[in-house]
Amino acid sequence: MAVATILLLLSSVFISSQAHLQLPADPNESFTSILISQQGLDFVKNLLISKAILSMIPLKLPRIEESAKFPFLGNVHMVLSNITIYKIDVLSSYVKPGDHGITIVASGATCNLSMNWHYSYSSWLLPLEISDKGSASVQVDGMEVGLTIGLENHKGTLMLSLMDCGCYVTDISIKLDGGASWLYQGMIDAFEGQIASAVENAVAKKLKEGILRLDSFLQALPKEIPVDDNASLNVTFIDNPLLSNSSIGFDISGLFTTRKNVPVSKRYHQSFHPSVFCKDQSKMLGISLDEAVFNSAAALYYDAAFMQWIVDKVPDQSLLNTAGWRFIIPQLYKKYPNDDMNLNVSLSSPPVIRISERNIGATVYADVIIDVVEAGQVIPVACISLVIRGSASVKIIENNLAGSVKLDDLAMSLKWSQIGNLRMYLIQPVMWTITQTVVLPYANAHLGKGFPLPIIHGFTVQNAEIVCSSSMVTICSDVTYSESKNLSSALTRFA
Repeated sequence: MAVATILLLLSSVFISSQAHLQLPADPNESFTSILISQQGLDFVKNLLISKAILSMIPLKLPRIEESAKFPFLGNVHMVLSNITIYKIDVLSSYVKPGDHGITIVASGATCNLSMNWHYSYSSWLLPLEISDKGSASVQVDGMEVGLTIGLENHKGTLMLSLMDCGCYVTDISIKLDGGASWLYQGMIDAFEGQIASAVENAVAKKLKEGILRLDSFLQALPKEIPVDDNASLNVTFIDNPLLSNSSIGFDISGLFTTRKNVPVSKRYHQSFHPSVFCKDQSKMLGISLDEAVFNSAAALYYDAAFMQWIVDKVPDQSLLNTAGWRFIIPQLYKKYPNDDMNLNVSLSSPPVIRISERNIGATVYADVIIDVVEAGQVIPVACISLVIRGSASVKIIENNLAGSVKLDDLAMSLKWSQIGNLRMYLIQPVMWTITQTVVLPYANAHLGKGFPLPIIHGFTVQNAEIVCSSSMVTICSDVTYSESKNLSSALTRFA
């Protein structure tokens, strides 16, 4: 129902990689919450009304016939045909969620109709049947349309049910054209009640059909949003929607799931149920992401060996030749003079992120194996463990949550060596440079693309604000709508 959203490296409590809980995620537990405010409900209500009117008109009503006996005229047979509603205007409307469903009311609506009229009569005074015909215009004023919709979770999707629906006409006027219309205006006026009833029944029927189509559309929405070839976002609904007097809340799983047959270990840190709070109450939409969402992304990409790469090109290519290390690691140059090198970088555990009201702090544990390339053979000579600490920032790009990381600190230690002891204080500036110029740009290139928010295609977030709190990221925004083939089809067939 714009939708969530994730930074690859986010998780929320600062704990070591060994402290991640190896617990499977409860399929009935929510890690992302969505809140549609009164402003958002008004936006959706106005969209539904406009689309319903466009799809409803022209609306043909059933033919109306009546026979009656009048003094002096005798038997009169009157027919109203081609009765068509060609214009509907809604002056005011409101939407109100409550304990028993969502009520939408359009009041003060006007409706314009066109129709053909025909009458014939016969009398004992005249042996011939006399008839006349023409057209007429009908103005319906003070029409009120209301419906109450139930909304519940059905096997992980949203199900709509029509709890109440009605259309009521308070005033109608008919103007005849053609024939001796002035003579028969009074007789046609007798059809006001039947015309009003036909309008009420036709509009109510169309609304009922529209709710069924909208329900089919919602239940056909996918339960996963593809992120890339490796991952999808689980947007299965959890529990029933939460209705207050001014908002509707939804809970979804929100976790990353693998698109391939690759086992993913569960490293989700237990946390409290996410809640949505936007300081700016005028925002239409709020989306809160629990830390487990980001942990699931990190765990998935880590287990899929996505966080491993070979560095064989750097801005200063001399750093990938043993000659460039002759004063830093003399024994390396002595054993392998003027040989090319590469760096085999891999994460030793999923990234850890600390989210607080002040900042987002990222901690990445990585191993860098120094390889020498001699006569086409790759020879590992040493392995250095890195602890990279940085600060992250997030932003919205269209309907994606994107981000970037900058380097704050770098700690390192020698894990093993085939060339003797290494002076780490001499190596650290080189590793800092490589991290700044190679590792972080590589990570930011992926983070900059972002991950999708759980939003229905056709809606786009606008003027978004991002709020970080303890172990949670919340996006508060307005939304706009542009034509989407699937959604537009459902809405234009709404009524």
